[in-house]
Amino acid sequence: MMTYPIYHDVSRFSELDIYLFKEGTHVKLYDRLGAHQMQRNGQSGTYFALWAPNARGVSVRADFNHYDAHAHPLRLRDDGSGIWEGFVEGVTPGMTYKYHISTDGDNPNADKADPYAFCAEVAPNSASRVWDIEDFAWSDSKWMTTRHAKNSHKAPVSIYEVHLGSWRRKPEEGNRYLTYREAAVELAEYLCEMNFTHVELLPITEFPFEGSWGYQTTGYFAPTSRYGTPQDFMYFVDIMHAHGIGVILDWVPSHFVTDGHGLMNFDGTCLYEHKDPRQGYHPEWGSAIFNYERNEVRAFLISSAMFWLEKYHIDGIRVDAVASMLYLNYAREEGEWIPNEEGGNENLGAIKFLKQLNTSVYGAFGDIMMFAEESTAFPMVSRPVDKGGLGFGYKWNMGWMHDTLKYFKNDPIYRQHHHNTLTFSFVYMYNENYILPLSHDEVVHMKGSLINKMPGDNNQKFANLRALFAFMIAHPGKKLLFMGGEFAQFAEWNYKQSLDWHLLEQPQHRGMQTLLKSLNRLYQDEPALHQNDAEVKGFEWIDENDYQANVISFIRKGDKKEKSIIVVCNFSDKTHVDYPLGVPGRGTYEEIFNSQSAEYEGWDITNDAPIKSKAKMQHGRKNMINVTLPPLGVIYLKKIG
Repeated sequence: MMTYPIYHDVSRFSELDIYLFKEGTHVKLYDRLGAHQMQRNGQSGTYFALWAPNARGVSVRADFNHYDAHAHPLRLRDDGSGIWEGFVEGVTPGMTYKYHISTDGDNPNADKADPYAFCAEVAPNSASRVWDIEDFAWSDSKWMTTRHAKNSHKAPVSIYEVHLGSWRRKPEEGNRYLTYREAAVELAEYLCEMNFTHVELLPITEFPFEGSWGYQTTGYFAPTSRYGTPQDFMYFVDIMHAHGIGVILDWVPSHFVTDGHGLMNFDGTCLYEHKDPRQGYHPEWGSAIFNYERNEVRAFLISSAMFWLEKYHIDGIRVDAVASMLYLNYAREEGEWIPNEEGGNENLGAIKFLKQLNTSVYGAFGDIMMFAEESTAFPMVSRPVDKGGLGFGYKWNMGWMHDTLKYFKNDPIYRQHHHNTLTFSFVYMYNENYILPLSHDEVVHMKGSLINKMPGDNNQKFANLRALFAFMIAHPGKKLLFMGGEFAQFAEWNYKQSLDWHLLEQPQHRGMQTLLKSLNRLYQDEPALHQNDAEVKGFEWIDENDYQANVISFIRKGDKKEKSIIVVCNFSDKTHVDYPLGVPGRGTYEEIFNSQSAEYEGWDITNDAPIKSKAKMQHGRKNMINVTLPPLGVIYLKKIG
């Protein structure tokens, strides 16, 4: 019978590591804490290290010791760090373990998963697994050296948001998930076909409850084992990069799950969370809130972000629920929260954490993207830290999403009374570097699918949705669309099943998919549609005030003036023939896109012939053209001579 002796004369920590850890500035704790393959006196084994400063004792319970809580005790370092460590000879990758933590608390003993584990058992099992994540041969060096151009504010960024467990399934095999490796090939080919530039994954950091979609995290350093191993997920990223697709992870540092094997009450005390529920418990989600004031907690979270960027070659991180982090009174009534030391409602610790996070990751990886899902008017979210901002690269434009969907839900006959709802986003569109999101949040919880938010009969619904997508691509800001929207899935998203791919057998759904393909291609090919998404010089109104006709018109401009794109949106249900339009210069204009084109199963009301301008004042311009505006349609025009 094999024995697994434990030794306490091995450590991965230097004095500098301990100093940085205590200070909260150690951003690569995954190289120190957790379970790591090492050698001692020529013998292989695994080094275990855990932060549990208030524990009376810590031991490793594992399959190699038949989960005996006393067989492999760790030793507390004598430097005040609160770190327990030990080396167990013979322990190899794949073995399962938990930490048995003895405390003086109400629950004197607890078995906890490793907060720094690289791998976990498949849920609902909850043990951690020893794993070697260095055992993978990456082949994406070309992508990694050139991705700065793909992630630039000047680049076209069109993101396909995906829940890996329900994008596609295998109904012939019991409706099982695709594995990371299966999804890598199928999804990469689809993204290329659809001309998306990036894929954003709903959280794949390990989580116990499938119904949380990954937003109730336990494993901040482990990709969920539901779809495969860490190397399988590396393969997924590698394949995406081989196809020229950037990978963005949805990441949740705003709160964490309260399951017993997780972070809550970790060493018998509120180690990662605030003790006072007015600060440490999230009433809306039933989860725990991180204590951002604690140095070691900030280091833990920043190390998690750095980990995915370094070890998994991730190209961007979307930080979930930033508003809930910024405000102490988020989702709380009067008396249910504690003001900060200045008497305000800002969470000063969270603000410090977010600034430190963005400074750290951009300092190490200047070619990635950091996104904030932030739904309030908090200032300078996507402005540099040294200029007083939070330091994100982009902010989700939740205002654009809410206002635009609200406008489109109106029957066209009433839209003239809601014109300001449509145009308001143009007032503030350059206050931040924006992403325009039509995300998973808009197609769940009885909100209805995108196509079912649209008014009218079936034909009008499809026309409206085509117009919405065309408006989105033309509006300044990068783009994000949740899976299923691109082919107008009627049903709300259901995480338990595949998307309704069979709908593509119907012409209107195929037409919608073709429209998205064309729009993404135009967005990439026409610099005017993406080059100045984040700069004021990228936009100019022609007419924002024709509310009676439900029409707006504007110009998108790149760095070269002659390649500007004119966008005209007719959100009425009437055709406007010979509509007068002021144009930026004398010449001939051509329609390069029409959302009502027959190609997209539209109503085929188009401007087929080139249109010569007339020397006549219109919209304050010296030249004008007359165009046909299809009902519930958006057209793009370009000067050709």
